[in-house]
Amino acid sequence: MKKLIVIIFIFLFIFNLDYVSAEISLDLKSESAIMIEASSKKILFEKNAHEKMAPASMTKIMTLLLVAEAIEENRISLDQEVIASEYAVSMGGSQVYLEANSKYKISELIKAVGIGSANDAAVVLSEVIGGTTENFVAMMNNKTKELGLENTNFKNPHGLDEANHYSTAYDMAIMASELVKYDFILDVTSTYEDTFTHPNGESIWLVNTNSLIRFYDGVDGLKTGFTTEAGYCLTSTKKIDDMRIITVTMNAETKEDRNSDTIKLMESAFSMYNVKTIIDNSKSLGTAFVNKSSKKYVDYYLKDSAKLLLTKDVRDIEYDYEIKLDELTAPLKAGDVVGKLKLNYNNDFVEYDIVINENIDKANYFETIYSYFKDIISGNINLIKN
Repeated sequence: MKKLIVIIFIFLFIFNLDYVSAEISLDLKSESAIMIEASSKKILFEKNAHEKMAPASMTKIMTLLLVAEAIEENRISLDQEVIASEYAVSMGGSQVYLEANSKYKISELIKAVGIGSANDAAVVLSEVIGGTTENFVAMMNNKTKELGLENTNFKNPHGLDEANHYSTAYDMAIMASELVKYDFILDVTSTYEDTFTHPNGESIWLVNTNSLIRFYDGVDGLKTGFTTEAGYCLTSTKKIDDMRIITVTMNAETKEDRNSDTIKLMESAFSMYNVKTIIDNSKSLGTAFVNKSSKKYVDYYLKDSAKLLLTKDVRDIEYDYEIKLDELTAPLKAGDVVGKLKLNYNNDFVEYDIVINENIDKANYFETIYSYFKDIISGNINLIKN
């Protein structure tokens, strides 16, 4: 029955969209909202998107982002067991009732946060990565600055109301656009129900706080939020083909309002836009010379595929780009940024990082001598001055 209601709702509002100049005009009930396309971060709709508000448990988007980065950098691992502190288990609100001084896998704690919005699990993760929750909160705020976000200040890793703890719809959308790059996080946030098992064998049934995971096809995240101050909030995401849309709604009066606003935003985006990949990050852009290396040349690639957000009426596109590479000197490691690609489409410029996908060791003494004489023989070095 709920699925039928959603379908009828979509049918009713879709014919009220404003298609003029591909601008989206919607009447939303949430006090603040935004919709962006994830790869370009282009804003497709906004309403009071830079107004500072309490983000409630959407705060955990930043918490999970720092966790995902720590895993990617091998500072922690999914199978690693960590101890729940007395402080962590004292958290109120949503929780999985961790037992103090008991060990839990990081993968289980991520599940508790991503599905059940568990505050106690969020605090344990913050202590593991930051050493203390205070240090972790400083890391959270440093990350917002790194992302260029100016209207966010975190005071805790869970989102319970606290003085001077705020963000905006725009800032949350940008954080979300970073988090959705991690497939293992989306595997968790797209799960509607699961169990969390304690070391003593007792299990807790987890049901995703984002009901759209079950009742609106294709949504695979990301995070809900609710407190008395924040109202009902939701950062949501959905991908069709190459286009991933991220929506944020803040301070709605009811769950139904935040859900219906999200559906309106999603339906408008996918009915009007699509994304075309024009340079795939799996394809080499060229080969660059590496100074002082055991391997003199290395292929370079885009870190993220270059994509264009287009209205569905666009058929033929013309674009150009320029590449600027740094002077490369060994040692280098896979993932190092070695230059920029600047894409120009209709005088709209977007920059992409260029990376290498392999480790390049520094040449030892004998390799350097061998390379030197090889260059002399091949004529790359001329010892006779003209």
